[in-house]
Amino acid sequence: MAHGIPSQGKVTISVDEYSSNPTQAFTHYNINQSRFQPPHVHMVDPIPYDTPKPAGHTRFVCVSDTHSRTDGIQMPYGDVLLHTGDFTELGLPSEVKKFNDWLGGLPYEFKVVIAGNHELTFDKDFMAELVKQDYYRFPSVSKLKPEDFDDVQSLLTNCVYLQDSDVTVKGFRIYGAPWTPWFNGWGFNLPRGQSLLDKWNQVPEGIDILMTHGPPLGFRDWVPKELQRVGCVELLNTVQRRVRPKLHAFGGIHEGYGIMTDGYTTYINASTCTVSFQPTNPPIVLDLPNPQSS
Repeated sequence: MAHGIPSQGKVTISVDEYSSNPTQAFTHYNINQSRFQPPHVHMVDPIPYDTPKPAGHTRFVCVSDTHSRTDGIQMPYGDVLLHTGDFTELGLPSEVKKFNDWLGGLPYEFKVVIAGNHELTFDKDFMAELVKQDYYRFPSVSKLKPEDFDDVQSLLTNCVYLQDSDVTVKGFRIYGAPWTPWFNGWGFNLPRGQSLLDKWNQVPEGIDILMTHGPPLGFRDWVPKELQRVGCVELLNTVQRRVRPKLHAFGGIHEGYGIMTDGYTTYINASTCTVSFQPTNPPIVLDLPNPQSS
């Protein structure tokens, strides 16, 4: 296992032989390497909101998949908000404005946001293709004129928006990316394997917090109705073998809400909406020790 110490030189991730079948990949690695079993991996209970924040720590508040249903969400105390995508139903400018207004009313010192597969207008390639197709699938999106959505991310004035980019907040280096394995042809969908790996290869080393919209294989990625794992194998290998962030925050799979750890990285699926799109999963908070300034 190349759980490399960073000083060993650059670790290169290649496409996994089980890339196209995540359920099979999970079974293979579990049987042959116990990769997803204790003591390597275990569930973590969320900390209660009234837990005092330890000295020298920053409190992160994680939410995801709020889908324009933010009105009733009780938001806990914290320093930095992380929202890992699907903040709208379709990425309509009106929805983005509503979300931005909600962000503006939150007291966090910093708010960091990425898009998900529902933010259709944020995916320029998707929109270019949609115009060429029949107009029945997303009629309200198809009706938009290019000038309505060309600069849609500029509507997010109350946060830092990341798309294959990073920001340093309170000493923490945070990278965000919206891509997910192909699922019914939504926004930011890419085929499993090299296409997604090319995106994950853009994540620099030295990232403290990775925000993606979807899960890595084996961590809060189980879809009971389908009896399948749906996480990205290349994302898992990138996280565990190369980037090794302290926190990997994501959503995308509403059924996967919760926290796990592999002993080094904490994995949080912060999907606020349940599988029936009820916004009842509470935000998840995590305290991380402040990075030592070099």
